[in-house]
Amino acid sequence: MRIVRTAVFALSLILVSAAFGQVSSSHAAANAPLRLAIVGLVHGHVDGFFQGFLKSRDIQLVGVSEPDQQLLTKYANRYGLDSKLLFRDLEQMLKATHPQAVLVYTNTFDHRGVVEVCARHGVHVMMEKPLAVSLADARAMQHAAALGRIHVLVNYETTWYPSNRAAYDLVRENAVGELRKIVVHDGHQGPKEINVPPEFLAWLTDPKLNGGGALFDFGCYGADLATWLMGNRLPDTVTAITQHIKPDVYPHVDDEATIILTYPRTQAILQASWNWPFGRKDMELYGRTGSVSTVGRDEIRVQRQEGHVEQIPAKGIPAPFDNSLSYLKAVVNGEIKPEGLSSLETNVIVTEILDAARRSADSGKTIRLSDE
Repeated sequence: MRIVRTAVFALSLILVSAAFGQVSSSHAAANAPLRLAIVGLVHGHVDGFFQGFLKSRDIQLVGVSEPDQQLLTKYANRYGLDSKLLFRDLEQMLKATHPQAVLVYTNTFDHRGVVEVCARHGVHVMMEKPLAVSLADARAMQHAAALGRIHVLVNYETTWYPSNRAAYDLVRENAVGELRKIVVHDGHQGPKEINVPPEFLAWLTDPKLNGGGALFDFGCYGADLATWLMGNRLPDTVTAITQHIKPDVYPHVDDEATIILTYPRTQAILQASWNWPFGRKDMELYGRTGSVSTVGRDEIRVQRQEGHVEQIPAKGIPAPFDNSLSYLKAVVNGEIKPEGLSSLETNVIVTEILDAARRSADSGKTIRLSDE
């Protein structure tokens, strides 16, 4: 009997030790810096990464891939990057540095190729919005991600706005009644007018590399928010109007776009423009009994009866949902599952909306997605 008890006790110690080892290993992974690489330097948002996250203890930059040697040299000099980190070829960088994830700052057309290469190497991907220039590319990325068992995430600045989260929560809590109308305003004076870098402007104004002009550049924000608010339901119809208000500045792509989405009991109006007098990223949500609007990134305006408007600060978003790299790291480490604004599932729907919007604008007809 004593031998049996001793054996049982020893087995218990082994199981406890194994469990503790798993917890310790998981804890260590969560605290270890994320091995991260940069793919592409033609997207102006890459400066935001270098300025805001390069020295973060949560990441270890292991490589930068960019085929343009001049751009590599420019960023290496600007941010003091070691020459050992610099590569002209993506596949070569992945083989040499073995990152856990990459941040993609290429043009939108190249997203598909990057995902397909990274999927072969089992490397997770987060790219700047939007996901793709076409629905075919979005679905190809979804297929590659499934085969490679990788996560593909899309980074929108507005995902990390406490005001958007607060407005979403009020709608989910039925605080303004059943949602009837979504109005989203996004854009600025125009990429040339705000002096984006020349390598950024070159592809933003190329319909092949960007998918369109303001329609894709800023229409994606509204499509993402509307899809999130509607629980990833595909709209019944998509109607879009685009204009070339400044054809002398943007001869090849639209600079003004309005997209109307219809759902059984809700309508969304997405206003994407390179003609605003100032930069803006805000939305208005109208329910059956009230409304909530975002004011910048940190406040909301709530109205539940005529004449009574309340402007209040939005609660902060808890980690790891408060910024793109914290979120990416938590996904890579298996602490959370992708959902909502950044998820691949949501952004395939976003691409379907943008793809339909482009066809609607070109044809002058409403596109009924439920018939496709």
